[in-house]
Amino acid sequence: MARHILERTDSTNAHALRMAPTLTGPAWILAHEQTAGRGRRSRPWASPRGNFHASLVMQPQEASAVVALRSFAASLALRDAFVSLTGFADAFTLKWPNDVLLNGGKVAGILLESVAAGDRVSQLVIGIGVNLIAAPDQSLLEPGALPAVTLLTETGLRVTPEAFLDVLAPAFAHWEQVLVRDGFAPLREEWLNHAARLGQIIRARTGLQDRQGRFETVDGTGALILGTTDGPVAISAAEVFF
Repeated sequence: MARHILERTDSTNAHALRMAPTLTGPAWILAHEQTAGRGRRSRPWASPRGNFHASLVMQPQEASAVVALRSFAASLALRDAFVSLTGFADAFTLKWPNDVLLNGGKVAGILLESVAAGDRVSQLVIGIGVNLIAAPDQSLLEPGALPAVTLLTETGLRVTPEAFLDVLAPAFAHWEQVLVRDGFAPLREEWLNHAARLGQIIRARTGLQDRQGRFETVDGTGALILGTTDGPVAISAAEVFF
């Protein structure tokens, strides 16, 4: 799979979307520094040099509901990469819908963006940010958000962005192959094996509405199933707070 290593760019997702029409196959774009990195809901993403900022651009030609399941493939690949590098299997958990936690703090996030062609997605970009050596101050985070942590401070491991990509890329390729060959079921099962706060009370915010309930499972579409006093509620997109 092609790789493009940049010293600096505005955002690897934005760069990938600009490159997408010229690509004939999937490619990774890694930047040592981002000047306008972003997370969910266009929030700024801290992008100091030494952290991991990369995007995978693909041409799936699938319906958007299927394409969105690749956030689970990316989550599983990130966890596999972390465990492979550190050996600390119990330290890494997965927070719905798109974060990886290390010792309960956020160490990585995922952002999917796409370009539609009719009822299909023609270009998909999976952006991944990892706090390898630095993390934003808690005062800069949304109220109620989990603290941000770094791989270095929590495990003592210092790894370069290129070395991290060397482990992450094949891990994602594995889960992509499983998804295409076997569907979402095996990814769902493995993701639930490592889900943070499964079975516990959480809060899901969708727009201005907050729902509190028990995190029961993730269904076959990737939606969060929240057990509430009014019964189970399926939530396809939300901010989750513990």
